[in-house]
Amino acid sequence: MKYVLIIPDGCADEPLESLNGRTPLQAANLPAMDQIASLGRVGVTDNTPIDFPAGSEIANLCLLGYDPNVCFTGRAPLEAAAQGIELGPQDCAVRCNLVTIRDQTMIDFTADHISTEEATTLLEDLSKELFGENGPLGDSDLAGRLEFVPGVSYRNLMLYRGDAEHPSPFTNSTRSSAPHDLTDLSVVDDFPRGPGSQILVDLMNASAEILAKHPINVARKAAGKDVATHVWLWSSGGAPKLSTFEERYGIRGVMITAVDLLRGIGALAGWPRIEVEGATGYLDTNYAGKGEAAIQALADYDFVCVHIEAPDEASHEGNVEAKIEALQQIDQQIVAPLWDALSKHDEHRMLILPDHPTFCRTKKHTHGPVPLTMAGTGIESDSATTFDEISANAAGWVFDPGWTMMDVYIQKG
Repeated sequence: MKYVLIIPDGCADEPLESLNGRTPLQAANLPAMDQIASLGRVGVTDNTPIDFPAGSEIANLCLLGYDPNVCFTGRAPLEAAAQGIELGPQDCAVRCNLVTIRDQTMIDFTADHISTEEATTLLEDLSKELFGENGPLGDSDLAGRLEFVPGVSYRNLMLYRGDAEHPSPFTNSTRSSAPHDLTDLSVVDDFPRGPGSQILVDLMNASAEILAKHPINVARKAAGKDVATHVWLWSSGGAPKLSTFEERYGIRGVMITAVDLLRGIGALAGWPRIEVEGATGYLDTNYAGKGEAAIQALADYDFVCVHIEAPDEASHEGNVEAKIEALQQIDQQIVAPLWDALSKHDEHRMLILPDHPTFCRTKKHTHGPVPLTMAGTGIESDSATTFDEISANAAGWVFDPGWTMMDVYIQKG
């Protein structure tokens, strides 16, 4: 059996007045996704347990069949795995966004989609200033144990390297809000809290003084771009414990994504990743390249996972038109050609679903069920003709908790 999983991140939404009461999925022209719905089944799955934040880290673990109650230690450790970073028993990874804050309001959680090159230089210089002898940590033992690790664009990490005598002062019990959930909101009450939180707050405040005068920000301001005013430190935790996908299901998988979080989950699941030139994790990503890479991967792997960040990014910007366009590109450039190629295999299945809802109105992730459609060998067709939130909810096929869905898709048990 050949399996394909397509994740249009954050594509689930609510009916919008601007779309005459339709959701973006309903408003978009999606013939390929609708074909999958017509050939197979639709339903809903809840990948955002109420006891956890409605984040991509929880939702993607759930939809891949992992119970976050058992394996989740924080978002940052998953992203560390994407970079091949191993965390020791006393180590801790912290997610580090470069953000734009003005008048205590989160203006942009991406610092105007700062480039990876700019972000790398800023973090290198911040390391020298913050963790050096003259930094706010002075010559304390902490300074020698902390380091920034550049990732992609605004998405970066801070690591604490501990040992038995110097365990991490912050853990997955240290709480701070995800910056993408604070867009246009005051951040005054959302700074880190809990174990070691004051260290993180001090570093965030100190970063603002350094970044304010950095040449990169001076140049960005002159060019009319938002500047990176702060580092925002959040979602800390130690080493996660995941069994591999092959251990769980007996099949070899591969990940195609431009986002470190999904790369990390894939790495911990034992999946290699395929890099696609021009895949940006944004609206301008190389949709066709991802589709072609997935088709080629079918020759070597039994399970191909394709993740596309663009719908989520459009939602965080409150851009309904961009979300619809991203969905249509996914349909045309990924779903349609991939289904054609997959169908040539005697036994095959395709599954399409987002990880979580992201509302254009609020620009935030939210808890709640998301639509799914599943078609292929052994899957009987229901009466659905479209893939959207309304038809999926009406079908009455429900997976709650969401981590039970993968067992059904792969016919386990």
